[in-house]
Amino acid sequence: MESAILDSGRPFEGAAITQLLRSFPAPPRLLGLGEPTHGEEAFLRRRNEAFRHLVEHEGYRSIAIESDCLAALVVDAYVTEGAGTLDDVMRRGFSHGLGGSAANRELVAWMREHNRHRPAAERIRFFGFDGPIELAGPASPRPALAGLHGYLAAHLDVPPLDTIDRLLGDDSRWTNPDATMDPTRSVGRSPDAAELRLVADDLVALLMAESPHLIAATSRAAWWRACLFGRTATGLLRYHAGMADTSPSRVVRLMRLRDTMMAENLLALTPHHGPALVYAHNRHLQRDRSVWQTAGWQGGDLLLEWWSAGAIVAAQLGGEYAFIASTAGAAAPPDTLEGVLHAALPHDGYLIDSKRLAEALKGVELAPRTDTSSGYFALEPGQVDTTDGILFLNDLPPAD
Repeated sequence: MESAILDSGRPFEGAAITQLLRSFPAPPRLLGLGEPTHGEEAFLRRRNEAFRHLVEHEGYRSIAIESDCLAALVVDAYVTEGAGTLDDVMRRGFSHGLGGSAANRELVAWMREHNRHRPAAERIRFFGFDGPIELAGPASPRPALAGLHGYLAAHLDVPPLDTIDRLLGDDSRWTNPDATMDPTRSVGRSPDAAELRLVADDLVALLMAESPHLIAATSRAAWWRACLFGRTATGLLRYHAGMADTSPSRVVRLMRLRDTMMAENLLALTPHHGPALVYAHNRHLQRDRSVWQTAGWQGGDLLLEWWSAGAIVAAQLGGEYAFIASTAGAAAPPDTLEGVLHAALPHDGYLIDSKRLAEALKGVELAPRTDTSSGYFALEPGQVDTTDGILFLNDLPPAD
């Protein structure tokens, strides 16, 4: 068995990436690369290696990561046009604390250098595909609505911005951290929020209805950016409404809404900015249904199930979406998937062909790895054949 497992992969390097891509039925427009936990620099640096190879040898044009889609516009302006400074970009251009990552800083710096002397049509792009949603809750929809309204108002007759400002009120209504645990503290189902959803929906409809005029008057890129503002505004207003839900389905509804926002942003990339590397947690990029067993959440235990962004994208793109999951052998029990890989693979990093690995593991009974106390979510044994590849690291360096 160990020799068959060894034959299923190659040490992680550019040639291994190319070989795996050539094994797919069709070249993917979106190539998902997952991580089993957030903040582990070893996985982020492998991501950087993969992206450099994909750009230099496979024609990839962009990367999208699990970060605020609006904040990421700051990063994209820096890597494409040199706007701002690297320090400021790392501070303002990322959500979820990702701007503090050394590997993310290295990625942004490399992208800027790659683009520095290239014409605009040949520059690679940076995107976030998450909504403006932190652990404390969603952001105010004001920036997204203002961006959408400003674009439309420059070319069409639209309701005045004062109307939107009146309905929004103070941003603290929308960012109240108490609403994360107490739905009655959320503004998301107030009369003002309900009216705002109608206003946002009308503006998005106008953006599409007048797209021939708007694209001709501005540019396809400017119209695409306005669409991003529109998706974000309507997505945030839906999410705020979910925050105000007092039913038992509140938590799973919020999970579903977030992954839907992610999927919509990814699907919007494919006609204009692909092929693209997508980097996020395995659970967001997987093809199967997400399952989360909570203990003591809001006074009870819940079994939550919803479709991940990857599952939504895969259903719509078919073979134009591929998913490489990542996992590690560090501290894995020997009867788990990671433990078996750890015993069979001598090098630090491997890129494994999932189909060949699934064949090698036929008849092998593997135990699930259930310890998620450190935020590490291992692959389930049955998930191997739902992936197209696995990036396996034998060991992880100790945290500084």
